[in-house]
Amino acid sequence: MSLAALSAVTYTYPGAARPALDSVSLELEPGEFVVLAGLSGSGKSTLLRTFAGLVPHFHGGTFGGEVELGGMSTRAHGPGELAAVVGSLFQDPETQVVLGTPRAELEFAAENHGLAAAEVARAVEETALALAMETLLDRPVEELSGGELQRVALGATLVARPALVCLDEPTSQLDPVAGDELIGLLRRLNEDGEVTVVLAEQRLERCLGACDRVLVMDAGRLVFDGDSQGMLAWALDAAPTLVTPGAALLAGLGLEPVPGVKRARAALREGGFGPSERAAGGSEREVGGARRARRLRGRFARSEDGAVLRMTNVWHELRDGPAILRGVDLTLTPGQRVALMGRNGAGKSTLLRHAAALMEPTRGRVQAAGRVALLLQNPGDYLVHERVEQEAGAGALAAVGLAGLERRHPRDLSGGERQRLALAVVLGDPQEAERPALICLDEPTRGMDRAAKDTLVALLEQFGTAVLIATHDPEFVAAFAQRVVLLADGRVIADGSPSDVLSGGTYFATETARILGGAGGALLPGEAVGLLRGDAGVLA
Repeated sequence: MSLAALSAVTYTYPGAARPALDSVSLELEPGEFVVLAGLSGSGKSTLLRTFAGLVPHFHGGTFGGEVELGGMSTRAHGPGELAAVVGSLFQDPETQVVLGTPRAELEFAAENHGLAAAEVARAVEETALALAMETLLDRPVEELSGGELQRVALGATLVARPALVCLDEPTSQLDPVAGDELIGLLRRLNEDGEVTVVLAEQRLERCLGACDRVLVMDAGRLVFDGDSQGMLAWALDAAPTLVTPGAALLAGLGLEPVPGVKRARAALREGGFGPSERAAGGSEREVGGARRARRLRGRFARSEDGAVLRMTNVWHELRDGPAILRGVDLTLTPGQRVALMGRNGAGKSTLLRHAAALMEPTRGRVQAAGRVALLLQNPGDYLVHERVEQEAGAGALAAVGLAGLERRHPRDLSGGERQRLALAVVLGDPQEAERPALICLDEPTRGMDRAAKDTLVALLEQFGTAVLIATHDPEFVAAFAQRVVLLADGRVIADGSPSDVLSGGTYFATETARILGGAGGALLPGEAVGLLRGDAGVLA
């Protein structure tokens, strides 16, 4: 007997011009690990809301078809009853955490599932250890970073081990280590407890190697249902924006795409791109890195008119608590594109708040040459109206790719669409708005597909303004940034070109760089294809 079954499900949000789900039929078996893929706005989040009973009980709209979950029809049973079977984590963890500390949040979730006191204590401890959040349990929620808050919401979802776990972009605010650990945790839950996992994710390179099945949505329809290798082969022709960097690299060399770094490296060796006599990091990397640096200098002319942002020995110390920033020195020049990276809690969001004068340093000095536009991690904080068209003007909506959604309610948009709407609110119309001296964005690619990221890059190019972006997305950094600043424990520990910072590591590296072992300094598939065709022995 299937755990969940959808039969000809069609659903339209209130005020929407077309269905968010269009005749979707599928079954989920106990113990499946399913990745849900598709562009932003394709119906992924709506499908997860359907499993949880939020569609149609919470969102309203027009619903057709049948959904059964654990033997319960979602027409007759609401989200409260369905929660005994399904645990859900959506794209805004800030709205799912309601108590004062992470421990209280996890205990409350476990108690709601009827666990006895000893079971609650054990479940909280195991969940905290699994998510590396044991040091967060008794901290006030308001002191947590966005990534830390996401782990708390995830812990509350997993603590009672529901039969079905639905996760909407759960790694979007997690640092690379935490993101990989989360995928491993979900795989263990899936294998050891036969928990069915449905994971909606844009960064498919993180999860395709772990899953049993891939579902792809497009304009509300289910357009692919199969294994990960079959999905990559299908996507090369049918949906190129869903192709992972590793698969794009292999396809560019005429090889069959496979998921995962390990399998991609094996495929390269079998295809004749085996180990070189030159060690990774040698002269070829230097040449590749210099070539990339020259190209970046050509694209982005530095101004000599002075800094748009200068931080001098900036500290931010909590009263009776730790220092969040520790002696930060940072200078940005006009037009410069800088990526701010580091693990969760490293101080990235705090640094952006100081740049925008939302916080004052306890020591040191911050100087800005003009207005600083800041978009923080939760786009919902910027959305206060009933319709999209009331949030931003037509030009601003068109610039972020939201033309045609003017009559929708912001809460009914996908996570990526809400992120872009918040961008439109903060930045305005690039053709009309008074341009800021500096744009600061905190995790702006959260929930965005590759096409939406390209739209973001094009939008920022229209402004021609210095940009400082805090992100965990190395693929976006490689395509966008001139410079990478890496934070750890509130200190700047690395500051250099993307090639220097991202090509030789494991966690802060693109999938292409990990496949090549850092050889040649290549960060993106196109660079790697040229490098490998020029030297078939470059793979380390």
